[in-house]
Amino acid sequence: MAKITDYDRQNYQVKINKYAAMTRSLLELEKNFLAANQNDSPDTSLNKLNLVDEMLNLTSYYIIISGISQVVLKTKNEEALNEARKSLYRAVIYLEEIVSRHIDAPFSEYEEKHAMIESFDENQRYRLIRKMGLAVDLLEDAYGDNSKWRWTFVELEGRFAVVAKNILNLRNAYANTDPESPFYESTVYHLRLIKKLLLQSADRYRQKYELSTSQTHDFKLGIAFLSALRRIHLLLSENDDAEEVKKRLNIWTAKLDSDTKKQEEAKKKAALPSPNAV
Repeated sequence: MAKITDYDRQNYQVKINKYAAMTRSLLELEKNFLAANQNDSPDTSLNKLNLVDEMLNLTSYYIIISGISQVVLKTKNEEALNEARKSLYRAVIYLEEIVSRHIDAPFSEYEEKHAMIESFDENQRYRLIRKMGLAVDLLEDAYGDNSKWRWTFVELEGRFAVVAKNILNLRNAYANTDPESPFYESTVYHLRLIKKLLLQSADRYRQKYELSTSQTHDFKLGIAFLSALRRIHLLLSENDDAEEVKKRLNIWTAKLDSDTKKQEEAKKKAALPSPNAV
């Protein structure tokens, strides 16, 4: 690695000053918003959607700062990337508070939350979700393939998939797939994205289970994402697709049951005294 000169440091500082100032401004905005919006009302929910958008801007500024570091100093700015990860998580959490974090639940269980953001139309919702998805992709790319945060991103991707689903008013979704609907294009693309994200999260949680943790909780989450995907297919009368997902669900559930029994048997054997024990 080449030595970083004083000139490089000065050049880097000059280039990031504008973005650093923007991050400070957005952090202050977040602080003021949280202090002023403590109640649960339509105005709060709508304003919090704006906060979600600003947190995604904050994430992008941190990623830019790290990118400038990589170009000028030939090294990532890990501190900036960690701040980007935190601000992205906060954006997801704020959106969860608005639309719920249910992975697989009937729309009726969180429908009342949509009444508070009714004026935020389907086009705006899809744009916000696309922006969040771009932030997730850019952050993962900035960290790189061999990042220690590899498996942490499985959770982030999963939570993003959930809010992408839950922000869409599923009561109107089928009607909005009519080409005559003013929200036809955004709804069709939004639904397509939701199905992709749910399947991706299911696969990623199973990978995490098999390659990293061996924790049945991760496998159960994968199954929950598959179940949510099947619910979407049924809602849209996509019966063939729903049946394919059901087949996969049956296979995954059978494997989980089998693995759980094996783990329980291994624990029982480990608890038995050794035959050579005195």
